[in-house]
Amino acid sequence: MTKHLPLTDALIEYAIDVGVREHAVQLKCRAETAAMGGVSIMQIAPEQGAFMGMIARLMGAKRYIEVGTFTGYSALSVALAMPDDGRVDALDISEEYMVVARRYWKEAGQAQKITGHVAPALSTMERLLKEGGANAYDFAFIDADKPSYDAYYEMMLKLVRPGGLIAIDNVLWFGRIIDPADTSEGTMALKALNAKIKGDARVDTVLLPFADGIFMCRKR
Repeated sequence: MTKHLPLTDALIEYAIDVGVREHAVQLKCRAETAAMGGVSIMQIAPEQGAFMGMIARLMGAKRYIEVGTFTGYSALSVALAMPDDGRVDALDISEEYMVVARRYWKEAGQAQKITGHVAPALSTMERLLKEGGANAYDFAFIDADKPSYDAYYEMMLKLVRPGGLIAIDNVLWFGRIIDPADTSEGTMALKALNAKIKGDARVDTVLLPFADGIFMCRKR
């Protein structure tokens, strides 16, 4: 028997209201991003940002890397939770979005912690490995183009230290993940990765069914 509470929009709004403490700059970032229209769906949910910040604090994380920075909310959520000597590598392919992200990082007083990298993510990850990044990161987040998720996951397993955490977003894919009629490239890539992680002896895992589904993978 499953033990599950159906979440209405009103209940989610209540949970965010009482359970998420957003920095004023995070609120501004969310508002500007929402005004962008349809692309705003690429931004993580506020409760997700709060959760990631809590994880960073619990881990005592000092090095964090993400693929898919967008307008900077996720990187800011983690940076705010890190000590002054914490370091964030934020990867995105869009200079347009990175300009917005850097503006908010600066406004929140976190720019000194965060390095934004604008290039194809796999190229940046290869460079970071060559620069001594192997087993160097405490916490990683994947939230970018779905067909490349498997490649990002494999690279993160090289970059994250043993005992470190890889969080993978959108693994329930708005419910499409269980639709047998959906054979689109993104859906099939996520189905394959979820099945792979389920049996991957290199990690300890739990799939959290909140927001759009987050696979939490602790590197053994």
